[in-house]
Amino acid sequence: MKKLYTILLAFTLIQSSFAQESTKQPKTPSGGRPNIPSDLVFEFGFNMLNNRPEDIKTKFFGSRTFNIYYQYPFAVGGKSSGFTLNPGIGIGTDRFAFDKGSNLFNNPVVGPESSVFKPAKEVFGTDIILEKNIAKTTYVEVPIDLTYHINRTNYSKGFRVSLGAKVGYLTNAQTVIKYNDKNKLTREVRDIQNFGLEKIRYGVTLKAGSPGFYAWGYLGLNNLFQDQKGPFKTEASQISFGLAFKLF
Repeated sequence: MKKLYTILLAFTLIQSSFAQESTKQPKTPSGGRPNIPSDLVFEFGFNMLNNRPEDIKTKFFGSRTFNIYYQYPFAVGGKSSGFTLNPGIGIGTDRFAFDKGSNLFNNPVVGPESSVFKPAKEVFGTDIILEKNIAKTTYVEVPIDLTYHINRTNYSKGFRVSLGAKVGYLTNAQTVIKYNDKNKLTREVRDIQNFGLEKIRYGVTLKAGSPGFYAWGYLGLNNLFQDQKGPFKTEASQISFGLAFKLF
């Protein structure tokens, strides 16, 4: 995980250096954005499960997402058409806070890449007091956006709207359960395994806002879990939405 962030940061800095050298354009005055023909994007938001079983409930504020992407715009239809195509690469992280003290555990009947959904107290003892109970995923992702700029003479200003898609590859999945036991000892258990999650996810995105700040939404087009491998044979998919800002 740390290596992925390091590689992405190094790639971004190198690309930014090349862009500055090639354009020889100064930065905008204080309070503006650097005039670099690329975007380093930070997205913050919340996750929900669409088409989920009634038994799998998530807490809204505890189910959060954080994504970081580096995207580069290419003009489409000429410099003043208003359209750019913005491919990129990045990392998407999600966490799901489950209700009623339940979480994902391996299903030994199905196999190593599978999961059941049950209360943590059934595993760690009925007398424990839960402090944290979440599942986390990390994806390496490739987003691509078709963006229309209202200000067709200066893409660094004005309102813009994007319709796009992204594909992600699962690199890490884990549950984190922190609790106090009967001896008043605090314990934290991290279980790193696949849990029957799909290795690849894909979906469509919608973004709208200014060059430096925008609202975004993501609709997953495939199931979160592999067929017959998830809890309750679920066919749930992911919905995420939130706000974002661009460093460049």
